Parts: sequence; C-alpha cells; structure tokens
Amino acid sequence: MAEEFIPVSRPHIGDEEIGAVAEVLRSGWITTGQRCLEFERRFSELVGSRHAVALSSATAGMHLVLRDLGIGAGDEVITPSMTFASTVNQIVLAGARPVFADVDYNTLLVLPRDIERRITDKTRLIIPVHFAGAPADLDAISDAARGIPVLEDAAHAVGTLYKGRHVGSRNMALFSFHPIKNITTGEGGMLTCNDEETVKRVRLLRFHGIERDAWKRYGTAADPGYDIEEPGFKYNLTDLQAALGLAQLDRLSWVNARRGEIVRRYQEAFSGMEGIDLPGVPGYDHSHAWNIFVVKVTSVPLSTFMERLSGRNIGFGLHFPACHTLRYIQDRFGKADLPVTQALSGRILSLPLYPDMDDVRIERVIEAVRDALRSGG
Repeated sequence: MAEEFIPVSRPHIGDEEIGAVAEVLRSGWITTGQRCLEFERRFSELVGSRHAVALSSATAGMHLVLRDLGIGAGDEVITPSMTFASTVNQIVLAGARPVFADVDYNTLLVLPRDIERRITDKTRLIIPVHFAGAPADLDAISDAARGIPVLEDAAHAVGTLYKGRHVGSRNMALFSFHPIKNITTGEGGMLTCNDEETVKRVRLLRFHGIERDAWKRYGTAADPGYDIEEPGFKYNLTDLQAALGLAQLDRLSWVNARRGEIVRRYQEAFSGMEGIDLPGVPGYDHSHAWNIFVVKVTSVPLSTFMERLSGRNIGFGLHFPACHTLRYIQDRFGKADLPVTQALSGRILSLPLYPDMDDVRIERVIEAVRDALRSGG
C-alpha cells in the first residue's frame, strides 16, 4: 500500500474556523460587513500600521497601489526577479517597466546595493520581497531608495519582525491570505498603510468607486443610494473570508512557532549534508515567519531530485521560477544581468512545511531527501 502523500503546504483549519464561518452563514450577511471591519482593525493592530484595507487578493492590492501612484508608461519599478509573477504582471499591465534587482544567495532576499545601482530618473516605486518569511533589510533599502516610495511585498510575512517591528508598519505593504500562507482566508489580501489619502482612494477603488460599501447601503437603517466620482473595481473581501481570517489570527503565534519547530528539525537533519544548501537567515535582528523552506539542490539535476521525491509521495514547490526568465518578459524587455538569481534558477525547491506535520511526516521528508541525494546524478 502506497504511503500517504505529503503536500508542500496545507492550511490548519480547526473547529474555531468552521464555527466562525458557520455563524456568518447563519447570520444572513455574508458579504463585506462588520467582520471585515474587525479583521482590518485586528490586522492593523498586529502590524502596527495606522490603516489596513482588506482585499480579494494581494494581487488586487498591487493593482490598486500602482494605480493610486499613477504608475504607467515610461515609468520603472524595481523588484527582485525572485518573486511570484503576479507582481511583475501588474507592473507590465500598468504600462511600466519592471527592473530586476539581484538577491543574496543564502537568504534569497533582495540586495539593497543592487537596488541602488538600478535607480534611474524613471524609477517610481521599489518593491522588496520578505522572501520565505524573512524580512528584507528595510533600513538599507530606505537609504538606497532616496525618497522613492517603497511597497513591501509581505505575502510570506504575517508575523515577521524587522528589528523589533512588524513588517508593514513603516511603508505600504501587501499581505496574502492564500491557503499556502501562514494564515488564510481561502483567498484574500491586506494592504497596510499609514497615509490617509492613499487608504481613502484604495477603499474607493476596491468597490466600484462607491464611497459606501454594501453594509452602509443595505445594513440596518441604511441608505441604498450612492454616487461614483471615479470608476473602480470589485476587489472587496467578504465577511465569510474575514471570519475565517479572524479565527486564524487567534492561532497565529502557535502556527508560526510550530513552523519554526519543523524548520529546526530540517536544519538539524540536513546541516552539513553534501549536495544541498540550506536557507540562510539575515544577520540583523529579526523574527522569521517561515512561510516556506527553500533549499538549493547542488549535486543532482533538480528534475531528478523532484522525480525521486515524487516517487516517495513527497510534495514540493518551486518558489519561484525567476521572473526575468519568463518568455513574455524576455520578449518585451530583453535579458537581465542577475548572476545570483540566474545561478539559483533551476536549483531551488520548497520542502513540505505546514503546522499539522507530525513527527512521522517530518521524518519521511527527511529520509526522502537523504535518499534522493544519496542516489547521485
């Protein structure tokens, strides 16, 4: 009988989450309402930002921030190539040019000095990535930016601290609640921000440009009328999702601690093992959320390594295919000079990491990795 498949990730959903969603279903109000407001308030408190805006996805938030900043044709946005393609897609769809910065081999975090050397008079925004749940060096990035706005890609970073402060507390930041993330709302995202005008415009744009959301128009003693000063989109989060998110927030500390325990097991098992390089961590003060555990496979072709893990019913992820290698990016913008990212491309792989992994599953992953490396190329 085949062993159980171990996925690369799986959300922790307990009775509290199920009960919270059921309560919303029974209430008769399931779209954007009071639970969304509470989720925004709680998330703003967690991060330490003045505002938080719940959205249907972090990608939606990227679209709205680029639009709010007026980024378009002739503009440049600097971001690492080692990121999910949604960021680059939104930059290109806005009419701007993505400019890629290289990353550190050990941490896969963007290099502030490489950001600085790529700044031109066309640079309108810098988007560092808190890769895998480790914080990018925000002080150095701020110095490099020379006043250019910074939007933190915090999709991996719920619970990540940089020098004692939660990421997203100082700049605009986008968080993701996709099921692979440390907390989930099924799908969804959050923008944290300290600027009142930016938040006001994003709130308008996330729901058709209507100033008053559904709760204000259809709730108790509401006025269903509305006006639109600027056309917007349909990027609101629902109360069903927010109820799930609130319950997930209640267990965030446990989830992140459990992820850290599993990572320590991996680090102990693979330390010094030939053929695999483990993820490094920043040298500055930080708290790592460990959203993913990315290794570099150096002794066998990655395709062979993946095939061997699959043969043992072990899942894995690719975080990420480097964006500068995407066909449409090369067709439109040509090749990029990214020696470290290029060296990493085709070598990185994410191992299973989720809070419900028990000792048996952890040991199965460890043994499968050992066997895949022992077998040679």
